[in-house]
Amino acid sequence: MRLGLKAGAGLLWLAASLCGGSNGASAQEVVDWPIHDNGLNQVVQWDHHSYIVNGERLFVFSGEVSSRTSIVVPELWRDLLEKVKAAGFNAFSIYNHWGYHNPTPGVLDFDTGAHNFTSIMTVAKELGIYLIIRPGPYVNAETNAGGFPLWLTTGEYGSLRNDDPRYTEAWTPYWSEISKIVTPHLVTNGGNVLMFQIENELNGQWVNIPNRVLNPPIANYMQLLQDSARENGIDVPLAHNAPNMRGFSWSKDFSNATGNVDVVGVDSYPSCWSCNLSECTGTNGQYTPYLTQDYYTYFTIQSPSQPNFLPEFQGGSYNPWGGPEGGCPGDIGADFANIFYRDLIYQRVTAISLYMMFGGTNWGWLACPVVASSYDYSSPVSENRIIGSKFYETKLLTLFTRVAKDLTKTERVGNGTGYTTNAAISTSELRNVDNDAAFYVVRHAYTPSNTNEAFKLSVKTSQGSFTIPQHGSSIAINGHQAKVLVTDFAFGEKTLLYSTAEVLSYIVVDGREVVALWLPEGEAGEFTVTGVTSAEVVGAANVADFAAYPGETNVTVAYTQKKGITLVDLADGSRVVLLDRTAAYLFWVPTLDNDPFAPANNTVFVQGPYLVRSASLNETDRGLDLRGDADKETTITVFASASLCSLTWNGKKLEILSRDGNTFTAKIDGPPKFELPALGPWKVHDSLPEIAAGYEATSDSWV
Repeated sequence: MRLGLKAGAGLLWLAASLCGGSNGASAQEVVDWPIHDNGLNQVVQWDHHSYIVNGERLFVFSGEVSSRTSIVVPELWRDLLEKVKAAGFNAFSIYNHWGYHNPTPGVLDFDTGAHNFTSIMTVAKELGIYLIIRPGPYVNAETNAGGFPLWLTTGEYGSLRNDDPRYTEAWTPYWSEISKIVTPHLVTNGGNVLMFQIENELNGQWVNIPNRVLNPPIANYMQLLQDSARENGIDVPLAHNAPNMRGFSWSKDFSNATGNVDVVGVDSYPSCWSCNLSECTGTNGQYTPYLTQDYYTYFTIQSPSQPNFLPEFQGGSYNPWGGPEGGCPGDIGADFANIFYRDLIYQRVTAISLYMMFGGTNWGWLACPVVASSYDYSSPVSENRIIGSKFYETKLLTLFTRVAKDLTKTERVGNGTGYTTNAAISTSELRNVDNDAAFYVVRHAYTPSNTNEAFKLSVKTSQGSFTIPQHGSSIAINGHQAKVLVTDFAFGEKTLLYSTAEVLSYIVVDGREVVALWLPEGEAGEFTVTGVTSAEVVGAANVADFAAYPGETNVTVAYTQKKGITLVDLADGSRVVLLDRTAAYLFWVPTLDNDPFAPANNTVFVQGPYLVRSASLNETDRGLDLRGDADKETTITVFASASLCSLTWNGKKLEILSRDGNTFTAKIDGPPKFELPALGPWKVHDSLPEIAAGYEATSDSWV
């Protein structure tokens, strides 16, 4: 974790001083960016646009899951990772703590109890979620000595984090062993470990950045770590997480110097990594709630032929001594998740890992003095593993990035306030370089603004340029919100020509597409689907002002979103699901297998429960078996194959209340009622008779 960043003038100075020395290109240039690999295999590749796994582009949406939890109960990993995957994430990351595994010189423990972390990698494979391993040797993470064993800090091993032979001899046994343990679980060996991070938050490659004057002790140290990892079997990309945008270290695009990794990223905590905001002013400057930062310029200079990658982006803040229970209040909740994570897409980021997704509790004296026992971190999954609005709000975007395949190969062709009819709104236009599909990210031009704004948006589509919406309403940005709006968005064999509602997800069921769109309650929406010419509401309409406008080859639908879920059937039997935010929060897209890419023809929709952990087909009963959690009796809506004969919830067969083609409803029970038993009879003995007013020091008083 740590160290936010203030870019601004520093980046402009560096850009000028480099005099065009980087490999960057303006957004308007057509560049044939090279596809890189590590020279060992082509299982995981990368380029300017995104990561590529087994030939398929991947928008990496990851979250850090604290290894502090495994130290107490490794069996809890499955619960946590099921929640991470249910939230739409396709990856997670973990730190490994050198001191925990190497408590004294010459003693390594990767076997006893929770020291054996292989179950984490095994469960990741079973669930179908990628893993980013971050073994240090230094990790920070608000742990004692940043993860170093305390025996290392005596001075006997030098100044540390350099190529001092004493320090090298100290880390080599731990580093070699953890590399060997991880190797069988790499994606190159059939596992799910996608990346291996070298060190953490270590600038210092340069004595002088503009003149590229190397700092050999630190550069050699980074190279020694990489060489050792490779020698011990690690053949996935080696990455690094820079602490801020000032160091320009370890990028092969920036230099060909010693110590460079395959892919470099940067971490950022724009709203402070601590609930005590004064801890961040030296790095971030004066705190302004909801003020976003410029990463796009930094990546253009530092790593233009690599994905825009944030190995740590703020998922919350740690709670210092005396801080509020449950983490920081206010401005790092659901609204933060909405605007800041969409702003990363505004800046063409295609690889994100939130720190933290789950923080948990500090056990075993691992915490450093700045934090107490709680490491809740205001995370989407709270310390007690409950999920709430921040989890649900984040899910609205992660589910979208999972199906927005064209988002993985875009350029930003423009940005600014000229796209809309309202100068208070800024737009970033990302356009796929192969098929011209576009993503328009709209937000306040001054992101701290909390005003309600209405506007129309100028878009360019395969059927021409025009302003949306076309039928009288407006797009709304209300308060601390942002939106990602699409044009020429492919879903199955169909295309959304445009939509002023955000896409949540889509599936393909029995050869027919089902696409889910969401809007806050009370806002107007409009979308056009190509290839069909009619649309009608099915059943109860939780929308107002519904109107369908048939065209020669398209149909346009306009509506105002009300509370709940509405089904709209298209002429060929495909279906559009319209949801307000509350209904979208409880909308789940479980996969039917363990493919992290979650193919649309092997997933289902479930709306209603507190949490859906998994879905699987039961071939014997031709049924769909759902697992999840319910906080109350709930009617659920399931979108799955019309050939299904049964539904189960946690092994209990459900009565199907209604079915309409590929849409079913059923009712699930709430949690069982629990009543405390009557305790007694009690046996009591006074252990302090001497405090009674009538006490006398006789032997009887002690009997």
